[in-house]
Formats: sequence, C-alpha cells, structure tokens
Amino acid sequence: MKDNPVHVVGGGLAGSEAAWQLARAGVPIILHEMRPLRRTEAHQTDRLAELVCSNSFRSDDVLNNAVGLLHEEMRRAGSLVLTAADRHKLPAGGALAVDREGFAQDVTGRVAAEPLIRVERGEVPDLPPEAWGQTIIATGPLTSPSLGQSIRALTGEESLAFFDAIAPIVHRETIDFDVAWFQSRYDKSGPAGDGADYINCPLDRGQYEAFLDALLAGEKTEFKEWEASTPYFEGCLPIEVMAARGRETLRFGPMKPVGLTDPNSGRRPHAVVQLRQDNALGTLFNMVGFQTKLKYAEQTRIFRMIPGLEKAAFARLGGLHRNSFINSPRLLDAQLRLKARPALRFAGQITGVEGYVESAAIGLLAGRFLAAERRGRLLQEPPATTALGALLGHITGGADARSFQPMNINFGLFPPMQGLADGRRGRAERKPALATRALADLDRWLSQSRLAA
Repeated sequence: MKDNPVHVVGGGLAGSEAAWQLARAGVPIILHEMRPLRRTEAHQTDRLAELVCSNSFRSDDVLNNAVGLLHEEMRRAGSLVLTAADRHKLPAGGALAVDREGFAQDVTGRVAAEPLIRVERGEVPDLPPEAWGQTIIATGPLTSPSLGQSIRALTGEESLAFFDAIAPIVHRETIDFDVAWFQSRYDKSGPAGDGADYINCPLDRGQYEAFLDALLAGEKTEFKEWEASTPYFEGCLPIEVMAARGRETLRFGPMKPVGLTDPNSGRRPHAVVQLRQDNALGTLFNMVGFQTKLKYAEQTRIFRMIPGLEKAAFARLGGLHRNSFINSPRLLDAQLRLKARPALRFAGQITGVEGYVESAAIGLLAGRFLAAERRGRLLQEPPATTALGALLGHITGGADARSFQPMNINFGLFPPMQGLADGRRGRAERKPALATRALADLDRWLSQSRLAA
C-alpha cells in the first residue's frame, strides 16, 4: 500500500491542492479530471483549477478579515493555489483577484511538471473501487449525477444542493469613460492595486428605479421540476433575487455607493455598479455582485441600461448552475474521512465549504492528513483557533447536521478571545487579536507537523 498511488478525483482547486500536498510529501498520485471528455454547466476549458464564478479570492487583509487570514495560513503551509494566486494577482483594492487564465495555466503546468502526479482524463462515474485504496473525492459542486447518486447510495443521505450564479464579463473598450471612472471604495489599494482598481458606473435615483423595475420584470431562466425546492446560497445570490427582497436592497449590497465620489458631479451617486479587472491585460472586467439567472437577451438589454454600459459588449453573460454538497457534519470524521468507508476522503466545496479559498484549504488539509496516514502517523488537526482549524471544525462537527448549509470562513467560527475590552475598542481589537493568535498557533502546528513527518 505504501507504494500504491493515491487517487484524487477532481482537478479543481481542492483536488489540485490535495495532489500537490501529497506530492510534496513524496506520495505518488493519480489525479482524475473528467474535462474535456465530459463538460460541466459552468466550466469552459480543460485546465485544472479553472475559476468560473469570479476571479476574486476576496479580501487579503490578514489582520481584519478571516479570508485574508486563511490566505496567509495557506501561504505558510505551502499552498499551490495561493502561490499561483500571488503570481497572477490583479488590481482589486483590498482583495486578492487573479488573472483567470494565467492562474489556471500556472496550476495546470506545475501539476503536469510534478513527476509524482499523473493526470488521467476521464469521468469516474461511480464511487472508486475499493482496490484503489486511499482516495480523495474533490469533485466540487458540479459532481457528475452518476457519482452523486453513488455517494447517496452509500451514505443513505438525501442530496443537499443549492443554486449558484455567474456574473457577466464586459470588454473594457466598450465602456463609456465619459460616464464611468476608476476608483476603489475609500481609495483603498490592494496587493496589486493603486487605490483606483474598480470601474464605477453611477446611477441617479431615477436611473436606479428604472433599472430595478427592468430587473424585476426581466425574463428569467425557468427551473426544472426537481430543482424547484433547491435553495440559493446566500453569499452568491442572483442580482434579481436580491432586488426582489426590497427596493433598497441593492443599494445596501452590490450597488452601494459609499466610499465613492463621481468626478463628473463631485458627489456620491445614488447607486453604483462596480466592475473588477478579470485578466492580466486589463481588457476584460467582471460585473461585481451581478450573478444572474436572467435569460441572455434580457441581460444584454437590461445591463445596457446602466450608465457607461449603453454600448457594452459581453465576453461572457451570466448563468445559473446547481451546486451539490454532502452533509459533512454527519458523514465525515475530523480527518475528512467518510465514516461509512474510511479509505475515502472528501475535500473542497462538496464538503459544504463555500468559496475558492475555502475549497482549496480543505484540499490542503485532506492531502496533509492522507500523507501522514501513508507514513503510518496521525497528523493532528490544526488548532480551532486557526482559520484552517475553525473551518475544518465547522464542517466536521461544529455545524448542526440538521440544518447544515455551505459556509465561508468567518471570525464567528473561532473560539472567543479572553480579556478584550468591552465596547467599540474591544470590537476594533478583536479581529487583529484573533488573527495574531491564529498565526502563532498555526506556526506551532506546522512545526509539530514537520517533526512528526
């Protein structure tokens, strides 16, 4: 068994990260990726770690944002995904956004060049045979129906699923800069930016109300009968679903104008549509928060109502796809092993974490746990005080299995700090204190992990 390869099913962010961590530990891997022989509703290429919903890894603020802290923890743990993200980062204010194509090419190239990893193209339609031995299933939210059915048959669980939506991408040259302007909210600069990283399209009250009416009346994608009761994920709602919750919802969400000043008027607009750079050339921009289930013709008509986008040409229109995840608190142990069949581990979004970074983080842990197991050792889980440990703890027992839903990393998952002052000062100190504690505890865990190896 020690010389047999580990099988990793799924070449997304989690599968690629898991394979990389195993290879770093000297374990041979066969990485199975079904694309391009079988495509999904969302992917467009055959590259590993292709990004589909957004090009943003969200905030890179280590001390004040839990996802920024998770970035730093993964960097310290030798993450393939964060290394590639840092190499292909784009201007995005305080966020870590990447050149979508460059990032995927980088991950694909590094995996292909690793002698311990063999990539096999083709679908794994059923649960891996027991003869494969130790296997990581990282098929993501778009797990093929046949494999999903096999998982349900083994676990006895009903399928848990939600809908996810994709935002449109606009050609920069078709944006009217007599109306639109570059500015980050509060002029905040990020890891590759200068404080003017977003394109902003302003709307006055009348334009906002007209846009809202068109959005609500626009023709939407119809659900299939079996999809009708599937919930959306709250962190990635279609723009028209948000709009239906109240006429001010968008102005306090993706179209909030705070921290921005229209240079043409010298005032803050009533509402703003922001676009974020999507590729290294700066020719494509993603409409931030504009995930949608509008039909294609309606998207073109309605989004061209936005000032500055009247003549917009779209490199990609928005879309809707169904994401699936397992009830991890009930099905997985603390080492991400399936209780009903411990030779199988799960990683990535299929475990019920939400977001690119979170998915890769669980892949990193699955790879490290399995690498230690192959050496006949047990790698203790990272402390619950770290972002890695808090995320892992949530999906493997911290969440209520009866109401389990996908979750992003957030400071609410961390054990509280003792001794912080009450009131505003205490709240301001809380996040940096949690982050500082997390990094110290992570460094100790990584040191112990190296000694255990």
